[in-house]
Amino acid sequence: MHPPIIYGTAWKKEQTKDLVIQAVKTGFRAIDTACQPKHYHEKGVGDALKVLQAEGFDTKELFVQTKFTPLAGQDPLNIPYDKNTPLEKQVQDSFEASKANLGLDYIDALLLHSPLFPYKDLLSVYRQMEAIHARGEVGAIGISNTYDLATLKRLYEDATIKPTYLQNRFYADSDYDVKIRSWCREHNLIYQSFWTLTANPHILQSETLFKLSRKYKAELVQIYFAYLHHIGIIPLTGTKDEEHMQSDLKSFDFELSHEEIHELDGLFN
Repeated sequence: MHPPIIYGTAWKKEQTKDLVIQAVKTGFRAIDTACQPKHYHEKGVGDALKVLQAEGFDTKELFVQTKFTPLAGQDPLNIPYDKNTPLEKQVQDSFEASKANLGLDYIDALLLHSPLFPYKDLLSVYRQMEAIHARGEVGAIGISNTYDLATLKRLYEDATIKPTYLQNRFYADSDYDVKIRSWCREHNLIYQSFWTLTANPHILQSETLFKLSRKYKAELVQIYFAYLHHIGIIPLTGTKDEEHMQSDLKSFDFELSHEEIHELDGLFN
């Protein structure tokens, strides 16, 4: 069962622990992080899980997702693995660091934070992720920040264990990945969106959303998230506000009609 929405922990720094606790207590059941100290405080997520567990919450109910971030995406002064080791060992060491940070022996999903070039390096990293999956230490694998459909297709064809997730920035500059999302649906890849709100103020200001908001007596963001859910997208949200957390979680309490979904489609084509 895939979560309808994921709490994103990027850029939370020292607030990560408290915000994850708040998100889970509010009702979130999926958390996204990465072994990338530059943008994520992964240990803060692990600290939150320990507190929740100590308070009686069954953390096995949570979907926890992390990422392997290649060297190009790391802070040169704070790399969570030895940059001088072979790429294959970097992947394994990063995953061991994630397990230690999170206090988990099993992680629900592991994504490659961004594709590597040349392609042989991308495939080499993916093979290591497949090995981690084969050991039963991760439930699903996938890739992020991949906007070239040819690269995604090639990886899918070469993969022994097919990717389950694609996590991309959801914004107009990539035409909202219309072609990529269509291909993902055909091949059973689940599309996760980030920057879902930040990059789309024009969507939230559209008359279509205002009209549906009035009809359903719902917040604009709730209509937006409900639409994404209907078309098979799992949005990430990183709100720090408890009321917004509560509101986001109510986005899945009502059904949009086929006509309304079709009307909303027009905002992204």
